[in-house]
Amino acid sequence: MNEHHTIPKTMKAFVLHGYGGQDKLVYHSDWPTPHIGHNEVLIQVHACGLNNTDINTRTGWYSKTVTEKTTGKPFGNFNDPNASWGGAPLQFPRIQGADVVGKVVAIGKDASPSLLDQRVMVDTWIRDWDRADDPSTCRYFGSEIDGGFAAYTAVNYRNVHIINSSLSDVELASFATSYITAENMINKADVKSGDRVLITGASGGVGSALIQLVKRRGAIAIAIASEDKHSLLREKLSIDHILPRTVNNLSQSLQDLTGSAEVDVVADVVGGDLWPQYIEVLKHSGRYTCSGAIAGPIVSFDLRSFYLKDLTFTGATIIPAGLFCDLIRYIENNEIKPLVAAHFPLEELHTAQDMFVNKKHIGNIVVTI
Repeated sequence: MNEHHTIPKTMKAFVLHGYGGQDKLVYHSDWPTPHIGHNEVLIQVHACGLNNTDINTRTGWYSKTVTEKTTGKPFGNFNDPNASWGGAPLQFPRIQGADVVGKVVAIGKDASPSLLDQRVMVDTWIRDWDRADDPSTCRYFGSEIDGGFAAYTAVNYRNVHIINSSLSDVELASFATSYITAENMINKADVKSGDRVLITGASGGVGSALIQLVKRRGAIAIAIASEDKHSLLREKLSIDHILPRTVNNLSQSLQDLTGSAEVDVVADVVGGDLWPQYIEVLKHSGRYTCSGAIAGPIVSFDLRSFYLKDLTFTGATIIPAGLFCDLIRYIENNEIKPLVAAHFPLEELHTAQDMFVNKKHIGNIVVTI
């Protein structure tokens, strides 16, 4: 192992000890510092962003026995061992947190020496690098392996990217999961210049990323968000059009606001009761893409709307290898900007998660270490 720093034997970390409430998410001041393998690097974590996956995993929401919206509360006496995003048993204890920004302080003997002492971001999808494009081999950082809610984290060097930016660590930690998820969605939906894209959950991390990335392509962003957030969203993101979260007739509301009752693409992270209306406003040969269901995973689906209008549906979870490099380029070229609602010290992760779940914020929430 090559290192230029004294690595402590123990570290501070927030550790998930099982499915449930925040009582299962425990702060430790003396958790063992991870050892690195031949192909890994050790990162001293400076900041780590929060994500829905952290909450959904802890509460057991991914279990198919759960039909409710995301609430941040555990689902009864939930006891499904397969309640992870990938449907496989999660191993506890586990350090969550995917969106790591920090400094490489040690490298394994087969890792790239150029990474040592560099400021880096972490590609959140852990792959079998001999089969990098095989999604069946992918695992998620902070889920199947320990992540960044800790002073140090270890990861394969091929997941680590040097970042050259004037943005702060907190700002950089707001990007990874939200923006690569959003870019994956609009890649799958083949969003092009001039497309009209309806974006649900527009004030959240993925939603606000979608707005920026859709506009980056020259497409028209039509956002849906609660009305108390409209003014700030317009100020921060220069949205083309914005609709309230609750409407009686989405088609008519679109017509009144934009001059057309149809859209080319729906980019959805919400689901829930309004879902049938999202499908009805898609034009013939329209595209629907989804990466979340925070308002509820069970929806009413009229198959006639799907096949008579020749619609294309895509799910978007695992990103293709190489997409994270695109994100790094967008950041370094100042083509996208961070939207940080708040940041907290790691010791206040419970408070940060409470704020995240309450959904009163715009953008992302970050913890600092």
